[in-house]
Amino acid sequence: MKQNTEAYRNLFPVLVILSGPSGVGKDTVLTRMKQLKCLFHYVVTATTRPRRESEIADREYHFLSREKFQEMIRQDEFIEWANVYGYYYGVPKEEMRQALREGKDIIVKVDVQGTETIKKKIPQAIAIFLKPPSMENLEQRLRGRSSESSDNMNIRLKKAKDEIQKAAFFDYIVTNYQDEVDKVIAKIQNIVDSEKQKGRGNTKLVL
Repeated sequence: MKQNTEAYRNLFPVLVILSGPSGVGKDTVLTRMKQLKCLFHYVVTATTRPRRESEIADREYHFLSREKFQEMIRQDEFIEWANVYGYYYGVPKEEMRQALREGKDIIVKVDVQGTETIKKKIPQAIAIFLKPPSMENLEQRLRGRSSESSDNMNIRLKKAKDEIQKAAFFDYIVTNYQDEVDKVIAKIQNIVDSEKQKGRGNTKLVL
């Protein structure tokens, strides 16, 4: 997955927001993008939720205590943060600043609420909504994770329906069909390339 770095050499880095309902496959897409060596800095979100068995600290998430997270809120160290299902999630500013200092495009994974917050602060961010082919498909993915109780499953499905209704707020909507992750990544890369050709990156990001 090659990017035309020569054509964009003199542009400022861009910020890409990847969002979508829980279970739609955002982590799978980002993991595959890293494997393909897509040229982004992948921001690691901080959270207070417990680490799942398959997760490695500081790779999937920065796992923080509630006290540490609240201290970072008081110090204004998040570009956005929210309480989701009883746990805090936030995007650390310093990690993004470091990427900007290195001239790297940034991609960050947040929920719909987080996207709205970031777009208000950084209007030139490219917001991409990852959509499931159907609610039935999304439910199958969530059940396949085997990490949710029945009550949590119902809450997530209800929230997913609400989030999908807000997809029109985003700059782009990309459907994540099962087993077609490379096609999804190609679409994301094409979106970024197209936006740069249209002048996205002419303005310096300020955090």
